[in-house]
Amino acid sequence: MPLDTARDMSLSRTAMKAELLDAETELRLAYAWRDDRDEAALHRLITAYMRLAISMASKFKRYGAPMNDLIQEAGLGLMKAADKFDPDRGVRFSTYAVWWIKASIQDYVMRNWSMVRTGSTSSQKSLFFNMRRVQARLERESAAAGETLDKHQLRQMISTEIGVPLHDVEMMEGRLSGSDYSLNATQSVDDEGREWIDALEDDSEQAAEAVEHAHDTEQLREWLLLALNGLNERERFIVRERKLREDPRTLESLGQELSLSKERVRQLEAAAFTKMRKALENQSREVHHFLV
Repeated sequence: MPLDTARDMSLSRTAMKAELLDAETELRLAYAWRDDRDEAALHRLITAYMRLAISMASKFKRYGAPMNDLIQEAGLGLMKAADKFDPDRGVRFSTYAVWWIKASIQDYVMRNWSMVRTGSTSSQKSLFFNMRRVQARLERESAAAGETLDKHQLRQMISTEIGVPLHDVEMMEGRLSGSDYSLNATQSVDDEGREWIDALEDDSEQAAEAVEHAHDTEQLREWLLLALNGLNERERFIVRERKLREDPRTLESLGQELSLSKERVRQLEAAAFTKMRKALENQSREVHHFLV
Protein backbone atom coordinates (compact mmCIF):
# COMPACT_ATOMS: atom_id res chain seq x y z
CA MET A 1 0.00 0.00 0.00
CA PRO A 2 1.45 3.43 -0.94
CA LEU A 3 2.57 5.57 1.98
CA ASP A 4 0.19 8.45 1.15
CA THR A 5 -2.78 6.10 0.92
CA ALA A 6 -1.94 4.55 4.28
CA ARG A 7 -1.59 8.02 5.82
CA ASP A 8 -4.97 9.09 4.38
CA MET A 9 -6.66 6.00 5.78
CA SER A 10 -5.05 6.50 9.19
CA LEU A 11 -6.14 10.14 9.30
CA SER A 12 -9.66 9.20 8.25
CA ARG A 13 -9.92 6.53 10.93
CA THR A 14 -8.67 8.98 13.56
CA ALA A 15 -11.18 11.60 12.45
CA MET A 16 -14.06 9.14 12.56
CA LYS A 17 -13.22 8.30 16.18
CA ALA A 18 -13.27 11.96 17.26
CA GLU A 19 -15.98 13.16 19.64
CA LEU A 20 -19.23 14.65 18.46
CA LEU A 21 -19.71 18.05 20.04
CA ASP A 22 -23.10 19.23 21.24
CA ALA A 23 -24.03 22.87 20.70
CA GLU A 24 -23.23 23.90 24.26
CA THR A 25 -19.75 22.35 24.27
CA GLU A 26 -18.98 23.75 20.82
CA LEU A 27 -19.97 27.24 21.98
CA ARG A 28 -17.82 26.99 25.09
CA LEU A 29 -14.78 25.91 23.06
CA ALA A 30 -15.33 28.68 20.52
CA TYR A 31 -15.46 31.31 23.27
CA ALA A 32 -12.34 29.87 24.91
CA TRP A 33 -10.39 30.17 21.67
CA ARG A 34 -11.72 33.57 20.63
CA ASP A 35 -11.43 35.28 24.00
CA ASP A 36 -8.52 33.49 25.68
CA ARG A 37 -6.67 31.93 22.70
CA ASP A 38 -6.94 28.58 24.46
CA GLU A 39 -5.04 26.25 22.10
CA ALA A 40 -6.44 23.13 23.79
CA ALA A 41 -9.96 24.33 23.00
CA LEU A 42 -8.96 25.05 19.40
CA HIS A 43 -7.42 21.59 19.00
CA ARG A 44 -10.54 19.93 20.37
CA LEU A 45 -12.79 21.97 18.05
CA ILE A 46 -10.65 21.23 14.97
CA THR A 47 -10.35 17.53 15.78
CA ALA A 48 -14.09 17.14 16.23
CA TYR A 49 -14.83 18.55 12.77
CA MET A 50 -11.92 17.05 10.85
CA ARG A 51 -14.26 14.33 9.61
CA LEU A 52 -16.28 17.06 7.91
CA ALA A 53 -13.13 18.41 6.24
CA ILE A 54 -12.10 14.95 5.02
CA SER A 55 -15.58 14.25 3.67
CA MET A 56 -15.55 17.48 1.69
CA ALA A 57 -12.00 16.87 0.42
CA SER A 58 -13.02 13.46 -0.98
CA LYS A 59 -15.54 15.15 -3.29
CA PHE A 60 -12.70 16.84 -5.18
CA LYS A 61 -10.64 13.73 -5.98
CA ARG A 62 -11.89 13.75 -9.57
CA TYR A 63 -9.77 16.83 -10.28
CA GLY A 64 -6.62 14.74 -10.05
CA ALA A 65 -5.11 16.26 -6.90
CA PRO A 66 -3.54 13.91 -4.31
CA MET A 67 -6.02 13.10 -1.56
CA ASN A 68 -3.42 13.88 1.10
CA ASP A 69 -3.02 17.42 -0.29
CA LEU A 70 -6.79 17.90 -0.48
CA ILE A 71 -7.12 16.89 3.17
CA GLN A 72 -4.36 19.30 4.16
CA GLU A 73 -6.12 22.15 2.35
CA ALA A 74 -9.42 21.18 3.94
CA GLY A 75 -7.72 21.26 7.33
CA LEU A 76 -6.34 24.74 6.61
CA GLY A 77 -9.82 25.92 5.71
CA LEU A 78 -11.15 24.42 8.93
CA MET A 79 -8.52 26.28 10.97
CA LYS A 80 -9.32 29.55 9.20
CA ALA A 81 -12.97 29.00 10.03
CA ALA A 82 -12.14 28.42 13.69
CA ASP A 83 -10.04 31.57 13.83
CA LYS A 84 -12.77 33.75 12.28
CA PHE A 85 -15.81 32.12 13.86
CA ASP A 86 -17.96 34.43 15.99
CA PRO A 87 -19.95 32.37 18.52
CA ASP A 88 -22.14 35.40 19.29
CA ARG A 89 -23.91 35.08 15.94
CA GLY A 90 -25.84 31.98 17.00
CA VAL A 91 -24.67 29.79 14.10
CA ARG A 92 -23.28 26.27 14.50
CA PHE A 93 -19.58 26.05 13.77
CA SER A 94 -20.02 23.25 11.22
CA THR A 95 -22.40 25.42 9.17
CA TYR A 96 -19.89 28.27 9.18
CA ALA A 97 -16.86 26.04 8.52
CA VAL A 98 -18.29 24.47 5.35
CA TRP A 99 -17.73 27.67 3.36
CA TRP A 100 -14.11 28.07 4.46
CA ILE A 101 -13.26 24.41 3.85
CA LYS A 102 -14.78 24.46 0.36
CA ALA A 103 -13.09 27.75 -0.53
CA SER A 104 -9.69 26.47 0.60
CA ILE A 105 -10.00 23.24 -1.41
CA GLN A 106 -11.27 25.03 -4.52
CA ASP A 107 -8.43 27.55 -4.40
CA TYR A 108 -5.91 24.70 -4.16
CA VAL A 109 -7.45 22.78 -7.06
CA MET A 110 -7.49 25.86 -9.28
CA ARG A 111 -3.92 26.81 -8.35
CA ASN A 112 -2.68 23.36 -9.30
CA TRP A 113 -4.84 22.67 -12.34
CA SER A 114 -2.37 24.49 -14.55
CA MET A 115 0.82 26.49 -14.25
CA VAL A 116 -1.27 29.36 -15.65
CA ARG A 117 -3.63 30.72 -13.01
CA THR A 118 -7.14 29.70 -14.04
CA GLY A 119 -8.99 32.44 -12.16
CA SER A 120 -10.03 33.54 -8.71
CA THR A 121 -13.30 35.49 -9.01
CA SER A 122 -16.56 33.90 -7.92
CA SER A 123 -17.78 33.61 -11.52
CA GLN A 124 -14.53 31.95 -12.63
CA LYS A 125 -14.71 29.47 -9.75
CA SER A 126 -18.32 28.69 -10.58
CA LEU A 127 -17.33 28.08 -14.19
CA PHE A 128 -14.35 25.91 -13.32
CA PHE A 129 -16.29 23.57 -11.04
CA ASN A 130 -19.63 23.52 -12.90
CA MET A 131 -19.06 24.09 -16.62
CA ARG A 132 -18.40 20.46 -17.63
CA ARG A 133 -21.38 19.21 -15.62
CA VAL A 134 -23.74 21.84 -17.05
CA GLN A 135 -22.41 21.28 -20.57
CA ALA A 136 -22.96 17.52 -20.35
CA ARG A 137 -26.53 18.00 -19.09
CA LEU A 138 -27.39 20.49 -21.83
CA GLU A 139 -26.00 18.16 -24.48
CA ARG A 140 -28.04 15.23 -23.09
CA GLU A 141 -31.23 17.30 -23.03
CA SER A 142 -30.59 18.54 -26.57
CA ALA A 143 -29.99 15.01 -27.86
CA ALA A 144 -33.16 13.74 -26.14
CA ALA A 145 -35.15 16.47 -27.87
CA GLY A 146 -33.62 15.60 -31.24
CA GLU A 147 -31.80 18.92 -31.47
CA THR A 148 -28.21 19.69 -32.34
CA LEU A 149 -26.39 22.56 -30.65
CA ASP A 150 -23.41 24.23 -32.26
CA LYS A 151 -20.56 25.44 -30.05
CA HIS A 152 -21.78 29.04 -29.95
CA GLN A 153 -25.29 28.05 -28.88
CA LEU A 154 -23.89 25.72 -26.24
CA ARG A 155 -21.64 28.42 -24.81
CA GLN A 156 -24.54 30.86 -24.66
CA MET A 157 -26.69 28.34 -22.80
CA ILE A 158 -23.87 27.63 -20.35
CA SER A 159 -23.46 31.36 -19.81
CA THR A 160 -27.17 31.74 -19.01
CA GLU A 161 -27.32 28.61 -16.86
CA ILE A 162 -24.36 29.51 -14.64
CA GLY A 163 -25.00 33.26 -14.76
CA VAL A 164 -21.65 34.45 -16.10
CA PRO A 165 -20.65 36.48 -19.18
CA LEU A 166 -20.25 34.61 -22.47
CA HIS A 167 -16.65 35.87 -22.70
CA ASP A 168 -15.82 34.09 -19.43
CA VAL A 169 -17.25 30.82 -20.75
CA GLU A 170 -15.15 31.05 -23.92
CA MET A 171 -12.01 31.90 -21.94
CA MET A 172 -12.50 29.09 -19.41
CA GLU A 173 -13.21 26.57 -22.16
CA GLY A 174 -9.89 27.41 -23.79
CA ARG A 175 -7.99 27.12 -20.53
CA LEU A 176 -9.55 23.80 -19.55
CA SER A 177 -8.96 22.26 -22.95
CA GLY A 178 -5.39 23.50 -23.36
CA SER A 179 -2.12 22.15 -22.04
CA ASP A 180 0.88 23.77 -20.43
CA TYR A 181 3.82 24.45 -22.74
CA SER A 182 7.36 25.51 -22.01
CA LEU A 183 8.07 29.22 -22.35
CA ASN A 184 11.33 28.21 -23.99
CA ALA A 185 9.50 26.58 -26.89
CA THR A 186 9.88 28.38 -30.22
CA GLN A 187 6.81 30.22 -31.50
CA SER A 188 7.08 28.90 -35.06
CA VAL A 189 9.62 27.75 -37.61
CA ASP A 190 9.45 31.18 -39.26
CA ASP A 191 10.54 33.15 -36.18
CA GLU A 192 14.21 32.18 -36.36
CA GLY A 193 14.14 30.40 -33.05
CA ARG A 194 12.30 33.15 -31.12
CA GLU A 195 10.98 31.71 -27.85
CA TRP A 196 7.63 32.51 -26.24
CA ILE A 197 9.40 33.94 -23.18
CA ASP A 198 10.79 36.72 -25.37
CA ALA A 199 7.26 38.02 -25.96
CA LEU A 200 6.35 38.36 -22.27
CA GLU A 201 5.77 41.85 -20.94
CA ASP A 202 7.84 43.00 -17.97
CA ASP A 203 5.40 42.81 -15.05
CA SER A 204 7.69 44.27 -12.39
CA GLU A 205 6.43 47.33 -10.55
CA GLN A 206 6.95 50.51 -12.51
CA ALA A 207 8.03 53.82 -10.99
CA ALA A 208 4.58 55.37 -11.37
CA GLU A 209 2.95 52.39 -9.64
CA ALA A 210 5.43 52.56 -6.77
CA VAL A 211 4.71 56.26 -6.23
CA GLU A 212 0.96 55.67 -6.39
CA HIS A 213 1.19 52.81 -3.89
CA ALA A 214 3.27 54.92 -1.47
CA HIS A 215 0.77 57.77 -1.76
CA ASP A 216 -2.21 55.47 -1.11
CA THR A 217 -0.49 53.89 1.88
CA GLU A 218 0.27 57.26 3.44
CA GLN A 219 -3.29 58.47 2.81
CA LEU A 220 -4.71 55.34 4.44
CA ARG A 221 -2.41 55.82 7.43
CA GLU A 222 -3.62 59.39 7.87
CA TRP A 223 -7.28 58.34 7.70
CA LEU A 224 -6.74 55.58 10.25
CA LEU A 225 -4.97 57.99 12.62
CA LEU A 226 -7.83 60.47 12.30
CA ALA A 227 -10.35 57.72 13.04
CA LEU A 228 -8.31 56.56 16.05
CA ASN A 229 -8.00 60.12 17.39
CA GLY A 230 -11.78 60.38 17.33
CA LEU A 231 -12.00 57.86 20.18
CA ASN A 232 -11.78 58.63 23.86
CA GLU A 233 -8.71 57.57 25.84
CA ARG A 234 -10.16 54.28 27.07
CA GLU A 235 -11.41 53.28 23.62
CA ARG A 236 -8.02 54.07 22.05
CA PHE A 237 -6.31 51.97 24.72
CA ILE A 238 -8.58 48.97 24.03
CA VAL A 239 -8.17 49.20 20.24
CA ARG A 240 -4.40 49.59 20.55
CA GLU A 241 -4.05 46.63 22.91
CA ARG A 242 -6.44 44.38 20.97
CA LYS A 243 -5.48 45.20 17.36
CA LEU A 244 -2.20 47.09 17.13
CA ARG A 245 0.09 44.91 19.23
CA GLU A 246 2.09 42.04 17.77
CA ASP A 247 0.73 39.92 20.62
CA PRO A 248 -2.89 41.10 21.11
CA ARG A 249 -4.19 41.05 24.64
CA THR A 250 -7.26 39.09 25.69
CA LEU A 251 -10.54 40.63 26.80
CA GLU A 252 -10.02 39.08 30.21
CA SER A 253 -6.61 40.69 30.79
CA LEU A 254 -7.91 44.09 29.69
CA GLY A 255 -10.93 43.68 31.93
CA GLN A 256 -8.71 42.99 34.92
CA GLU A 257 -6.59 46.08 34.22
CA LEU A 258 -9.61 48.33 33.67
CA SER A 259 -11.69 46.74 36.44
CA LEU A 260 -14.35 45.74 33.90
CA SER A 261 -15.98 42.48 32.85
CA LYS A 262 -14.94 40.76 29.63
CA GLU A 263 -18.37 41.51 28.18
CA ARG A 264 -18.06 45.21 28.97
CA VAL A 265 -14.63 45.35 27.32
CA ARG A 266 -16.10 43.63 24.25
CA GLN A 267 -18.91 46.20 24.13
CA LEU A 268 -16.44 49.08 24.36
CA GLU A 269 -14.32 47.51 21.62
CA ALA A 270 -17.36 47.14 19.35
CA ALA A 271 -18.42 50.73 20.01
CA ALA A 272 -14.90 51.97 19.19
CA PHE A 273 -14.87 50.08 15.90
CA THR A 274 -18.28 51.53 15.01
CA LYS A 275 -16.96 55.05 15.56
CA MET A 276 -13.84 54.36 13.50
CA ARG A 277 -15.85 52.75 10.72
CA LYS A 278 -18.10 55.80 10.44
CA ALA A 279 -15.07 58.09 10.40
CA LEU A 280 -13.45 56.04 7.64
CA GLU A 281 -16.66 55.97 5.60
CA ASN A 282 -16.75 59.76 5.75
CA GLN A 283 -13.24 59.81 4.26
CA SER A 284 -13.66 57.07 1.67
CA ARG A 285 -16.05 54.16 1.06
CA GLU A 286 -13.01 52.12 -0.05
CA VAL A 287 -11.31 51.87 3.35
CA HIS A 288 -14.08 51.11 5.82
CA HIS A 289 -13.67 47.34 5.19
CA PHE A 290 -10.47 47.39 7.29
CA LEU A 291 -12.70 47.32 10.38
CA VAL A 292 -15.41 44.94 9.12
